[in-house]
Amino acid sequence: MTAQIHRLTPTFGVAPQLDAGDIATLAAQGWRSLVCNRPDGEAADQPASAELAQAAAAHGLAWHYLPVVSGQWHDADITAFAEALRTLPAPVLAFCRSGTRSIHLWALAMAGTLDDDSIQGIAADAGYVLNPAVLHRADASS
Repeated sequence: MTAQIHRLTPTFGVAPQLDAGDIATLAAQGWRSLVCNRPDGEAADQPASAELAQAAAAHGLAWHYLPVVSGQWHDADITAFAEALRTLPAPVLAFCRSGTRSIHLWALAMAGTLDDDSIQGIAADAGYVLNPAVLHRADASS
């Protein structure tokens, strides 16, 4: 397993870029769904989402592709991410290049459900620093 997994809650975690070889390990660890927040072609060395989706299916994991350009999430992205968290089999692992984009989407999706201090604390425990301005945006579009 090449990616460092950060479990934020019993039902959600984030990771940096996964590769197809990681999928069997994730399934064995009990993850049931994967959310890819990285657009295809962002870097030459990243695997295609279709390859990862195929590996996920082969190992019985649900797959959701929600590509978001780093730092450019919009209200529709946050709504779609929250919906994925509600509907995908848990636990759900979201990933992007470093995990930062995925954890910010999670934080924005949790706004109103968890208080800011709890969200910041959960992120910090996983080694991520959330941009406080992101959590206080009236309009989630950047």
